[in-house]
Amino acid sequence: MQNQQILIVMEEVNDTEELEKARQQRKQFDRNAAWLQAHISEIYSQHRGKCICIAGEELFVANTAKEAIALATMVHPDDNGWFTRYIPKEKVARIYAI
Repeated sequence: MQNQQILIVMEEVNDTEELEKARQQRKQFDRNAAWLQAHISEIYSQHRGKCICIAGEELFVANTAKEAIALATMVHPDDNGWFTRYIPKEKVARIYAI
């Protein structure tokens, strides 16, 4: 296995237009996340083993994240605050540790 270097570049953004776009995207994301939390039990119970995408406070379900995103962006092309999640097939205890 070869050692590979990863280049990380950090930039400060001062452009007010870009900052406003980022704020709007975050607002959309927060609305979509809140919608998911309000419907999470029914979504998880009905869509195990699928990928979901939330956009426009609406659920899109597909076999892959790419397909779910395509469905969501067709219906809500102006929502840049969408996100995806895979719902595991089986409901099992999961341990997350750092």
